Amino acid sequence: MNGGARATYRMGGLGTSHVVKGIEIDWKITRVNILQLNYFNLVATEEVLVDEITYPTKITTTKPLSLLGHGITDMEIHFIHVKFYSIGVYLEPEVVGHLDQFKGKSAKELEDNEEFFNALISAPVEKFIRLVVIKEIKGAQYGVQIETAVRDRLAAEDKYEEEEEEALEKVIEFFQSKYFKKLSVITYHFPANSATAEIVVSLEGKEDSKYVIENANVVEAIKKWYLGGSSAVSSSTIQSLASTFSQELSK
Repeated sequence: MNGGARATYRMGGLGTSHVVKGIEIDWKITRVNILQLNYFNLVATEEVLVDEITYPTKITTTKPLSLLGHGITDMEIHFIHVKFYSIGVYLEPEVVGHLDQFKGKSAKELEDNEEFFNALISAPVEKFIRLVVIKEIKGAQYGVQIETAVRDRLAAEDKYEEEEEEALEKVIEFFQSKYFKKLSVITYHFPANSATAEIVVSLEGKEDSKYVIENANVVEAIKKWYLGGSSAVSSSTIQSLASTFSQELSK
């Protein structure tokens, strides 16, 4: 599921920094119920539209993070272009300092460089991935996507053991009973220097659901699913990351 994403930059939006706790925020383009944002601040003075879905350019979790890549997942089904969800990748700005060896590379060179994305994934900085559903989907279907992506990656690396299977089953179980309507939100929070990941799901009219993955190999495989260069789920997100870092590394 790959493809391009249209992004438009807008000034204004939320204005001053504040904490969002169980409220709806009118981001002008679309009204999104962002219940899961009760544990970080929105500090957006700029917004980016990713296929008509608004992403703040900066957020704060335990520290300030910047939107450094965005895109969508999509595919053509019976000659119809179907979009599944948008993706925003937030990272500590300091991540650039861990990628000095790639200075001077063009966006295309970075896009095709698997070592670059491996270095990005392994950089000891906080990472936050925000998905917003475009086409409604059952949680069980999304869970199958994760299961296939993670299992295949780990099996190819000879890392799929009983512990990984059990950890992956719990992730699938977490998504199993959910139903993602349009504008439902899924986030993955990867703390710096930690082998864990917290998943938060926000569904309209319901309390946030949270789950922490503690298996390091499963966490790594999920990072690779979204940030893993040519093997990632969204080519437009990878192109966006490559473009951003090409510019940042040329400064």
